[in-house]
Amino acid sequence: MKVSISFMQNLFQHLKRFWGSNPIIMFVAAIAISASASARPVSYPEGWTIMQTNNTNSNNLHVHYSPTAKYSIGYKGEYHRAEEWQFHGIQLNYLARRVNKKSSQANIYLKSVIGAAYSDYGAFDNKTQAAASIGIATDWETRRYFTSYENRLTYAGDIEKSFEQKARVGIAPYLGNYGDLHTWLMLEVDHSPERADEVIYTPMVRLFKDVYLFEFGVSSNKDLLINTVIRF
Repeated sequence: MKVSISFMQNLFQHLKRFWGSNPIIMFVAAIAISASASARPVSYPEGWTIMQTNNTNSNNLHVHYSPTAKYSIGYKGEYHRAEEWQFHGIQLNYLARRVNKKSSQANIYLKSVIGAAYSDYGAFDNKTQAAASIGIATDWETRRYFTSYENRLTYAGDIEKSFEQKARVGIAPYLGNYGDLHTWLMLEVDHSPERADEVIYTPMVRLFKDVYLFEFGVSSNKDLLINTVIRF
């Protein structure tokens, strides 16, 4: 089932008329509806999400479907540039906990991936091995401030064994209404103990409107970061 932008706008107006001016309920409703344009790993029920993301080590594509608001499942593909290896598999995302307050929301997600890794780099002559990863992601936000943290442990036989984590802080320079173009100024810190550049900083700008999200920035090692998210 596809959820159009006009449907989401109409839903918000109906919620406002039904619940009146209760600040807690209206904040939760606004966050829940605007989450259709966020980078969260679980969408609204029966929603699809396309997430193209980059970090200092890899290019990633994640296409997932959310049967309910508690979990999503879909394809995950990665290409790790320095080591020239790739991964293809199935990723499951689970919303373990959500806490709604009067002016904030916090989430905890569990992520797991299983599939196959492929490499022809160096001694790996067209080698394919079973691969898997697990991790936790959490975020907290108000309409003005944003923080997040996530980590991942990856095992791909002889091809890759690694741990990585990253954190973000952000601030919205202005507060827009639903349907406006929203802007966030963010700083991302990546920590990968096995990499030559163990800690990398990336200042970035996040823009989102309706069901579209776009991020761009330049890291401390001069890599260009471009992320896009589309929900439908």
